[in-house]
Amino acid sequence: MSEVKLSNVTKSYGSFEVIKGVNLDIRPEEFVVFVGPSGCGKSTLLRMIAGLENITSGDLLIGGERMNDVDPSERGIAMVFQSYALYPHLTVRENMGFALRYAGVAKADIAKQVAETARTLGLEALLDRRPKDLSGGQRQRVAIGRAIVRHPRVFLFDEPLSNLDAELRVHMRIELARLHRQLKTTIIYVTHDQVEAMTLADRIVVLRDGRIEQTGSPLQLYDDPDNQFVAGFIGSPKMNFLPAIVENGSVRLFQHGNVTLPVRLPAQSGTEIIVGIRPEKFTDNGSVALDLKVEFVEYLGHETFVYGSSGSGELLTIATDRKEKMAPGSAYQARFNPSSLLFFQKDGTRLRTEKPVLSVV
Repeated sequence: MSEVKLSNVTKSYGSFEVIKGVNLDIRPEEFVVFVGPSGCGKSTLLRMIAGLENITSGDLLIGGERMNDVDPSERGIAMVFQSYALYPHLTVRENMGFALRYAGVAKADIAKQVAETARTLGLEALLDRRPKDLSGGQRQRVAIGRAIVRHPRVFLFDEPLSNLDAELRVHMRIELARLHRQLKTTIIYVTHDQVEAMTLADRIVVLRDGRIEQTGSPLQLYDDPDNQFVAGFIGSPKMNFLPAIVENGSVRLFQHGNVTLPVRLPAQSGTEIIVGIRPEKFTDNGSVALDLKVEFVEYLGHETFVYGSSGSGELLTIATDRKEKMAPGSAYQARFNPSSLLFFQKDGTRLRTEKPVLSVV
């Protein structure tokens, strides 16, 4: 079995704690993506699973076996890095079979496994080339192939697509998704790219300051975040956040024309809160209107992003399908329905409505 279990895992460098009590169960054949801002500990956590970083405390189990002190070569894992790390003097065939040759596998078996993997990755015509004769996407496929031939229990990917251009990243995302379906192997994947996380993951693990903020499917995290950090981190463009105050069973957007929302929250009157709304939740037939001034417009063909400021100068992002030209400085009315909103306490904790949100008449 290829399940991975982390139990209260920590990592410290002297007195500085980098990973702070992580608990996580990764199911066999699951594609799990670690995301988070720079310095959150996602790559460190991956390297701890690989055995490239020691675990300060807690337990790491792979397939039910404790791996804390097991050599990386004996953990049944294969890792693909951001850099391709190919041997420049070896051919594609030799690069892919290097680990097997080092492990003493028979030449005939190496040739068979390399051929099968090359066929899976579409590398058959490139087997006798050297890395300098390959494109970036081809080199990354060779690096992935070198991992596949070992038939690991778990694949670890550390930002493998970040060196590729935009078109190649799209192609490689499709290839990785196809490979996961075909190989039926557990994959743990680190990225800073939200599109990669949302499109590839069965589950996303959001990290901040060495702790897990939330774990769930891409749509769970997008639609139902536990806190303001996750709400703001998942999604591009990011969620809009508006300051508000609870008043007598409703919510008032005090920096946006004192617009009042008929929403009942589990908070005392006078409590300052944060209201969140995603850019695509603005709609022409919304029951609530905010009067904005257009600051900048991005026309992307299939959709348009309007960046508008309120009276307080706060910038909001609105996604719309409007095609007409909007000049900077012109008036813009952003409309939405209260049912589209999320609510957070000042410390970022999610506030959930006590009953269904009403519409404004």
